[in-house]
Amino acid sequence: MANTKSALKRAEIAERNRLRNKSYKSAVKTLSKKYLNAVEVYKTNPTPELEQEVQLRLSEAYSKIDKAIKRGVLHPNNGARKKSKLAHRLKQFAQAS
Repeated sequence: MANTKSALKRAEIAERNRLRNKSYKSAVKTLSKKYLNAVEVYKTNPTPELEQEVQLRLSEAYSKIDKAIKRGVLHPNNGARKKSKLAHRLKQFAQAS
C-alpha cells in the first residue's frame, strides 16, 4: 500500500490507465473478430451487400486501432501490424477469386 500522498495518487492514476488500456485492447480484439467473421461469411457467398458489410467492419476496426495508437495504448508498429493482418485476410480472398 502507498505510504505517501503522491504515491497514492500515482497508484490511482496507474489503475485508471490500466482500465482505459484494457477497454481499448478489448475493443480492438472484438472489432477484429467481427471483421474476420464477416470475411468468412463473404467468402462463402460473395454478394455486394456482404462486401459492403466487410468494408464497414474493416473501417470500424481500423478506426479503433488508430485511436488506440493515438492514446498510447498500442505502439504504432503494433497497430500497423494488426491493420496489415486484417487487410491481408481480405486480399487473400480477392486473389483466390
